[in-house]
Amino acid sequence: MSHENSVRVGFVSLGCPKALVDSERILTQLRTDGYDIVPEYQQADLVVVNTCGFIDSAKAESLATIGEALEENGRVLVTGCMGANERDILDVHPKVLGVSGPQQYDAVVSSVHEYLPPPDSLPFESLVPRQGIKLTPRHYAYLKISEGCNHKCSFCIIPDMRGRLVSRPINEVLAEARRLSAAGVRELLVIAQDTSAYGVDIKYAESTFAGQTWRTNLGDLCRALGEIGIWVRLHYVYPYPHVDKVIPLMAEGKILPYLDVPLQHGSPEVLKAMRRPAAAHNTLERLERWREICPEITVRSTFIVGFPGETEAQFETLLEFLEAAQLDRVGCFKYSPVEGARANALDGAVPDEVKQERYDRFMAVAQDISRKKLATRVGRTEKVIIDELAGDTAVARSYSDAPEIDGVVHVANAANLRVGGFAQVTITSADDYDLFAEAVT
Repeated sequence: MSHENSVRVGFVSLGCPKALVDSERILTQLRTDGYDIVPEYQQADLVVVNTCGFIDSAKAESLATIGEALEENGRVLVTGCMGANERDILDVHPKVLGVSGPQQYDAVVSSVHEYLPPPDSLPFESLVPRQGIKLTPRHYAYLKISEGCNHKCSFCIIPDMRGRLVSRPINEVLAEARRLSAAGVRELLVIAQDTSAYGVDIKYAESTFAGQTWRTNLGDLCRALGEIGIWVRLHYVYPYPHVDKVIPLMAEGKILPYLDVPLQHGSPEVLKAMRRPAAAHNTLERLERWREICPEITVRSTFIVGFPGETEAQFETLLEFLEAAQLDRVGCFKYSPVEGARANALDGAVPDEVKQERYDRFMAVAQDISRKKLATRVGRTEKVIIDELAGDTAVARSYSDAPEIDGVVHVANAANLRVGGFAQVTITSADDYDLFAEAVT
């Protein structure tokens, strides 16, 4: 609700879903403090930019966005991952009002108060829904269960920016999940830097929620979330042995049979250079075990090609791994140097044209696997969640499709469906990444 005397903040959120959750938390506090959140630079009295600093292209986008905000508005505060190195921002944009790093919620809000005092000293709780401000569509939400990471992967500076693992107590996570469900969220996307490591830093401490005692670990979290009765989707799950205990919950329909597993490569030598915590041969055995327990499980992953020192033979090993793993959903990145990452010191930089050629070959194999897997689902009737409606057609997602990163289900005969609702559809055809279906009337 805007009025003439309102104090208006513009907000730009860049980067990954974990950064999006940070943005939601900051916006919730600003709204509580009485600020109006506006969508246009010209409407705002001040703009906050939440940056991403993971790879060089993300930094370039962050710097360009800060420049745009300065040009269009002039009063800009910067926060987020790139803010961990203040000079990287101030050297390019000395006119920003202030810089704070990731997870520094209080610092951001304090800076907004300093440069743009709130309209009243009284908190405006009545302006904020119980679940907080959400930047996703109403029917799904990211549920962040921890901050930071204990791994020392050579290509990554997340631990340097976001610190070591800090898990949220399980009662706090479950309370948020219940609030989101009560507000109409029908799908929870569980995220962390390393979801499998949840609770290790607090020795899997016990806490009580709704009269039951739970331990702060992945197994108990999944069991508890599975009782809510909505879709629960797991992201950033390293393939540790204890993940096996979660798969039966998928087979029972308690949580979605979907795992996002960041594998990064299939060559033991490259994985060692990356300082990754899991070996490729163990991963293949684990995939086989998961599929035995839950045959319909969808496994998605991301990989890096062109890592420093990657030979043609090692790349061929990656392709062999991909064929053996038969992953359902695959993303690929060409290696990009990150300032401060240990991988920068490695010999054997791969030329850009070789990275591109390997990327193209990798994606051709992944595409072929995806096409064959999707073709096996033609004729099946499946439950989908509706993301968009346009007349008699809908864009939906099945259990095997995470928003924005996976394929979709194009649904015909959809006039009676509603956004955020579930529907039964019959799969009529498939292409490389998407399914086509008709709503079951």
